[in-house]
Amino acid sequence: MEERLQKLISACGLASRRAAEEWITAGRVTVNGEKAHLGDRADLDRDTVLVDGRPLRPGNGRVYLMLNKPRGYVTTLSDEKGRRTVADLVRGCPVRVWPVGRLDLDSEGLLLLTDDGTLTHQLLHPSHQVDKEYLVWVAGNVNKALPILSGPMTLDGEALAPAQVRRGRDSGGVHQLSVTIRQGKNRQVRRMCAQAGLEVLRLKRVREGGLSLDRSLKPGQWRPLTGDELLLLTGPLSDS
Repeated sequence: MEERLQKLISACGLASRRAAEEWITAGRVTVNGEKAHLGDRADLDRDTVLVDGRPLRPGNGRVYLMLNKPRGYVTTLSDEKGRRTVADLVRGCPVRVWPVGRLDLDSEGLLLLTDDGTLTHQLLHPSHQVDKEYLVWVAGNVNKALPILSGPMTLDGEALAPAQVRRGRDSGGVHQLSVTIRQGKNRQVRRMCAQAGLEVLRLKRVREGGLSLDRSLKPGQWRPLTGDELLLLTGPLSDS
């Protein structure tokens, strides 16, 4: 995915956009061996971008993994109860990484792991309000539950940001919902559904921010994020 050079440099954590523009004007940036100019665009998965002769890389050498977490694993690096953890699934990674946020034992889907503390804070801190989308299979009176789920709700005495809820397919008394939230309270979607009178049968996270779960990843499989995918998490939302 092509982006303006100043946006790429900023998203990779080297400098602000304004400083990046000054670097480009000063001739400190090249693309595929050619001096860059303001307005040039590049794709880090295809082009070689150098800043002061050094390759520009998303994350500045950090490690970022996408895991399709299966049910039956806890989202910790170790567990005092001896349960299986997501660390068991990424043993092939040569760098120690930690999970960004949690998916409970019975939940599945998109889980990010990294050794980047800055990105972890950016994705988890409530002030950033990163969208998280879940597919939820439920039983119960969905018609009655939908206005409750999308309306004002509270958990632990705290008002929740309104959720975006869409109804999907129904099959044999099982209803599929898409629920998007901006907070990350413990078992939030399950507890919201319980308040609305629904029983959760299955819960799968499919998106975090602009990053969607790779459908080719089978449960338990992982892979590094591409440069474009990392920019979906770290880059500004627009060129303005």
